[in-house]
Amino acid sequence: MSNPAEKPEVVQLPAEPVSVPSASSRRAALQRVREARDKLTSTSGTRPAFDAELLRQYAQTRLSASYVVLLLVVATGVLFGLWMQPIPAAAWTCGMICIHAAMIRSCRRFLAEPSTPAATRAWRTRFVVLDLLYGLCWMAILIHPVLDMVTETLMMFLMLLVIAVSSMLAANLPIAAVAATAPVAVAMALSFVMTGSLDNYILATLALAAEGYFVLLAHRLHSSTFATLEARAEKDALIGELEQAKAISDEARHRAESANVAKSRFLAQMSHELRTPLNAILGFSEVMKSEIFGPHQVAVYKEYSADIHNSGVHLLNLINEILDLSRIEAGRYELNEEAVSLVGIVADCHHLMKLRASSRGITIHEVFEQAMPRLWADERAIRQVVLNLLSNSIKFTPQGGEIWLKAGWTASGGQYLSVRDSGSGIPEDEIPVVLASFGQGSNSIKSAEQGAGLGLPIAKNLIDLHGGTFTLKSKLRIGTEVIVTFPPERVMSALAPLSEDSPPLQPETSAVSDEKRRPRHKPIMSAGTGS
Repeated sequence: MSNPAEKPEVVQLPAEPVSVPSASSRRAALQRVREARDKLTSTSGTRPAFDAELLRQYAQTRLSASYVVLLLVVATGVLFGLWMQPIPAAAWTCGMICIHAAMIRSCRRFLAEPSTPAATRAWRTRFVVLDLLYGLCWMAILIHPVLDMVTETLMMFLMLLVIAVSSMLAANLPIAAVAATAPVAVAMALSFVMTGSLDNYILATLALAAEGYFVLLAHRLHSSTFATLEARAEKDALIGELEQAKAISDEARHRAESANVAKSRFLAQMSHELRTPLNAILGFSEVMKSEIFGPHQVAVYKEYSADIHNSGVHLLNLINEILDLSRIEAGRYELNEEAVSLVGIVADCHHLMKLRASSRGITIHEVFEQAMPRLWADERAIRQVVLNLLSNSIKFTPQGGEIWLKAGWTASGGQYLSVRDSGSGIPEDEIPVVLASFGQGSNSIKSAEQGAGLGLPIAKNLIDLHGGTFTLKSKLRIGTEVIVTFPPERVMSALAPLSEDSPPLQPETSAVSDEKRRPRHKPIMSAGTGS
């Protein structure tokens, strides 16, 4: 017979680590994609929203400086009317006023209408055309042939004034600034060059240099405004992300709270459903174990009954621990506070666990300070803390080991409890694990007596409810020590004696003698019948 075909070995390759991009890298990638998309859809190379905002600032600047421009036009028209015929000067002034009025009306309409990408492009073209007409009108008056009698210095001054005002007003729209100032500067430079003198050549060069300077200045102002808009947009985006993250965290918190409430309701319902049959199991198993109705015919049944009873007790304790932890986590654990003795509670717990420790050959030492005042605390909670700590020490201490119970004063005036054993210890990296709910260390998993991992978390939460501290120190192969402290506010110290004298129980003798010497007046009418 032929041998069956061997199955090929399937070797699973190690999974490559998946690199999860950070939040900053994702934000940067989204920023680059957004910028590329905006540049493709924008006419100026910036975001469409920035185009609209820049035009809005341009219109607002024009409106705020409307009276200044109008005053400059009227003053120039009056001044040129003295050097040339009044009719051409008046015609030029009326034309400039019409262009200025059209500019102001367009700015107001733009600010009143909602901004869309198509409308923004149309308004941008309209503003550039109006600025171009504005610059051509200034060029017409500055190169008029009748003004040859005016000195070049005055013309240069007027040109610089016009270019400066136009550049500042149109700084948020650089192409409009160029359209308003370039015709004036170029025309003045050509006018100076056509005269043919060296001085006029220099003035022409200065005119072109001034044009370049003011265009550069307008571009820098536009860049600073654009940077401000970018910073504001990034701030708004960051605020939006924070609000979105806050909304997500609030929703997650609400879900966690709802899940916690559902968990608490489930545990409360299940505890009731489990305790009802569990009480019957404990009762009947105890009856069978005690052989109340007669001995068993088979002796093994008695051992089985004892095992059933012990298992039921363990399950009941586990249910009680889960319920206590759920109430503590839900904030519904109420402390029944009263004056208790810490030393007395520790001594009672030692007495309860002494038999269990003796069966394992473990010696428990007591180191208590005498004459300690009482604590204002919940006796049941403190007793549960001590029992949990002591049972853990007994569980993880080898045979022949030792346990030390200490109780005394803290440096701040409070009281402390210390439980130290000579067990195997807990690794330092596993201390947060054992303090978490249902957390178990490596030694607990290897131990034959495994628990649910609720003793230390319950003890820590109960101490936190009292306002105290819970410290766990452990070293491998040396032992573990748990120190529990209570704040000084819970120590009921003896009251100091009163500083003021108490009033006397009987009146002084002088007061009594004065009262006797005082004459007594008989009443005018007696209530009785006697005289």
